[in-house]
Formats: sequence, structure tokens, C-alpha cells
Amino acid sequence: MFNAESTVGSVATLHPLATRVFARHGIDFCCGGGLPLAKACGAQGVDVSLVLYELEEEINAADTEPKRWDEEPLADLIDHILVTYHEPLKEELPRIEEMMRKVHRVHGDKDQKRFDNLLKTVLEIKSDIDQHLPKEEQILFPMIKTGQGAMAMGPIHVMEMEHESLGGLLREVRQLTGDFNVPEGACNTWRALWVALEDLERALHEHIHLENNILHRRAREA
Repeated sequence: MFNAESTVGSVATLHPLATRVFARHGIDFCCGGGLPLAKACGAQGVDVSLVLYELEEEINAADTEPKRWDEEPLADLIDHILVTYHEPLKEELPRIEEMMRKVHRVHGDKDQKRFDNLLKTVLEIKSDIDQHLPKEEQILFPMIKTGQGAMAMGPIHVMEMEHESLGGLLREVRQLTGDFNVPEGACNTWRALWVALEDLERALHEHIHLENNILHRRAREA
């Protein structure tokens, strides 16, 4: 059902388990969902035939296929996004900020420039998300739920631009943390921070994929 010319986003939409393979190889399936698999793999220096093989293995090994959100009512998809991603973000981001400030204060002198940049980037991510979520919750989501999705091209465009900016910040965090590899001798808070940042990246990739590649596309077509 897919090949090297299939877009990353379409594969992730039709086969949710594919996101595990994409995450494993650092393939952007949210903001970069419009790229063909071959091009996305090439950008990561990964053999597309290997990725196609792993996709088949991942999908065929599953006892059951996860829920296909492209087949569910839009209102249900929005409720899923709110419960699974928005609400946890509101609790997790302050916790990450607290850990980031502590690690920066205690260990910053080990690599001052890197920790300064990481603190700046994490705070920017939190600020951007804090401003982004209310726009979705108060403007875009109500429009889609009331059947006005086809009239929401402006808000959708703004949300996708903000998603693209957030994706860039997440890439900076991955680079600054050395792919979340915890150095020897790191304290428990430092280790917990690296785990939390990696979990945040995973959740935001899934979150943005559901919005960009499914919710927004279906709203435009409504």
C-alpha cells in the first residue's frame, strides 16, 4: 500500500505504527509529512529500501492496528488531541522548565555556551506552546467542530507556520543534548531532564502529525 514515492505523512496516517520506524531513523513525519519517502530517507542518509522493509515488518508484526484517526469524526479527533497532548503539555512544560533551570544553574559551567543555548531554546519552546494552544482551543478547534473547517484556511496556515517553527526548535534541542545521550556523571535531575526532553519531542511529533496531516487536511476538504 506504499512505496518510495508515497509521502511520509500519508504512510503515517494509514499506518500509525509507521511512526515508530520514522522516529527510529529521525525521519520527520509531522512538518515534513509532504515529502516522498525516498527524499525523506535521503535527507537522513538512510536507505529507503531498508525503511520500507522495516515498515512492512512493524506493521505485519502487530496483532492489531492502532486507531486510524483519518476515519474517525473530526470532533473525536480534536477531543483526542486535547486529552492526549494539550492537557499533558500544560503540566509537563513547567516541570521541564524547572529542571532545565536547575541543571543550567548547577552544571552550566561545564559547557556554558551549550547550556545557555539549551535554556534559551527550552524557554522559547514553552513560550511558543503556551501561546499556540489557546489559539487552537479558542479559535481553530471550535470552527472545525461546528463545520466551518473549510473557512479556517487563515488559522490553519498560522498554526502550520508555528508548527514548523516549533519543529526547528526541537531539532536544536536534539543537537544541543547530543541526541539525548546522558553524559557520565550526570546527576538524577540532569538525566530526568534529558528523558523528559526526548519524550516531549516524541509527543510533539505525534501531536503535530495528527493536526497537519489529518485534522487540517480533512478540515480543508470538508
